Amino acid sequence: MTPGFSLESRRPDTSLSHMADTRSKRILIVDDEPDVTELVTYQLRAKGFEAEALNNPTQCIAKIRTFQPDLIILDVMMPEISGIQLCRMLRADPKTKSIPVIFLTAKAEEADRVLGLEVGGDDYVCKPFSTKELTLRVQGLLRRSSSADGEQPKHLTLGTIVLDSERHEVTINGSPIELTATEFRLLQLLMERKGRVQTREHLLLNVWNYETEIETRTVDTHIRRLREKLGDQADLIETLRGVGYRMIDPQARAC
Repeated sequence: MTPGFSLESRRPDTSLSHMADTRSKRILIVDDEPDVTELVTYQLRAKGFEAEALNNPTQCIAKIRTFQPDLIILDVMMPEISGIQLCRMLRADPKTKSIPVIFLTAKAEEADRVLGLEVGGDDYVCKPFSTKELTLRVQGLLRRSSSADGEQPKHLTLGTIVLDSERHEVTINGSPIELTATEFRLLQLLMERKGRVQTREHLLLNVWNYETEIETRTVDTHIRRLREKLGDQADLIETLRGVGYRMIDPQARAC
C-alpha cells in the first residue's frame, strides 16, 4: 500500500443525502501513483461524484477539455510536469481559470503551502491523508462554488477596495487585482461583515464549508496571501490574536 494516504475503510458512505448533493459533479484526480487514484476515485464515486483519474500528468489538459471537471485534485510532485505547473496552466486559460483545485502534497512546510495558493490552488491536503477529510474538502469547495451566485450585495466598497460580485472582480484605486476564487470569497465575507470579528472556525465553515473539527492553517495562509495582494489596503484586515480576523472601516479608524 502506498504510504502517501491512509485507508480508514473500504466501506463507503452511500447515504442518499450525500449522493443528492453531488450526483452531477465531475472530479478529476491527477496523481502518478495508481494506488492513490484508485482509492480516491472509489471513495468519490461512492459519494455520488462522477470521478475520473489520470496517472500521466502530461494528459491532464487534454482530459480536462473532454471531461470538463467541476473540481481537480492535483498531486504536487509528479514526473515530467508538476501539479504546480499544471495549476499555472489552468489559471492562465480563461476556460479553466475558475475550476477549484485541491493539491495533494507530501510537503507540509508553510512555504510550500503558500506556493500552492500563490499559483491559484484553493486548498491543499498533506500526505499521508485521510480519504474522509479529502472528501469533506471536495464537498466543501463544491458547495462554496455553487452558492457563490446566491443573493449577495453586487458591489461592496471599503477604503479604496471595490468588490463586484456580479463580475467577480476586485479593484484597488481603480486597478484590478487577481484573486483566486477562495480569496475572493474570503474578502467578500470580511467586507460584508466589516467591523465584526470572524473566528477561524466561522471562516472555515462559511468560506470553506468545513466542519470545525478539521484542523487546518488554511485560514491564516489565505489571509496572509490576501493581505499581500491588497497592498496599501492590507491593514484593513485586522488580526485579533487567538480569536480571528475582522475588516475595519478606515473612516471609523480615523475617528
